Amino acid sequence: MSRDSGRKRPFRLGRFIAKWIVLLVLLLAGGSAALVASLRFVNPPFTAMMLQQAMPLASIEHDWVDRGGIAAAAAEAAIAAEDQRFLTHNGFDFASIEKALQDYLDGDGLRGASTITQQVAKNLFLWPGRSFVRKGIEAYFTLLIEAFWPKERILEVYLNIAEFGPGVFGVEAAASRFFDATAAELTAEQAALLAAVLPSPRRLRAERPSDYVRSRQAWIGRQMRSLRADGHFAGLAW
Repeated sequence: MSRDSGRKRPFRLGRFIAKWIVLLVLLLAGGSAALVASLRFVNPPFTAMMLQQAMPLASIEHDWVDRGGIAAAAAEAAIAAEDQRFLTHNGFDFASIEKALQDYLDGDGLRGASTITQQVAKNLFLWPGRSFVRKGIEAYFTLLIEAFWPKERILEVYLNIAEFGPGVFGVEAAASRFFDATAAELTAEQAALLAAVLPSPRRLRAERPSDYVRSRQAWIGRQMRSLRADGHFAGLAW
């Protein structure tokens, strides 16, 4: 065997591996893009977050309801509580990220600055945690969701997959469990209460609201009225 052929063999092997890695990346990218695009029209029967619950999937309370069956107050409360720039940003609220970082540098605890779109990406496809790998994948799915879905679809999915209590997923199940109502019948006060527990639905309880939850509910109600008066929700087709 010549010396040149011995040198070419590892080069050819490396090129072969590189081609398969590129092909795998392209397949994953294409598959994930196709999945997200299809979910613009197909309602997901369950989410990655549901699958990670300690309880059996069959015991989870979750009833999908289309946008027309959700009170506008529920959509407005979610925006007021979780992401007031939702209708204008492209998936990332850099102003909130900058403020969270500055608060952390000033000695406050590290808090999240996730948008509603980022929360949809996390709840649908990912696992809990704050590793850079998970956040990077979350950012990728966030970009796909913003590219393929209108804002109304993002909010519709969010309200249907968010956890409002232990094992209670979606605004329809939450309205039934806590108010003996449907999502379409939610009042502004009830919607604000549900939104108040979204940051930590296993600790903050809608059925037994603490003083903190009540104060947060009142704050969300004020934000809803202020945003509505400013015409903030005018561009939301709900």
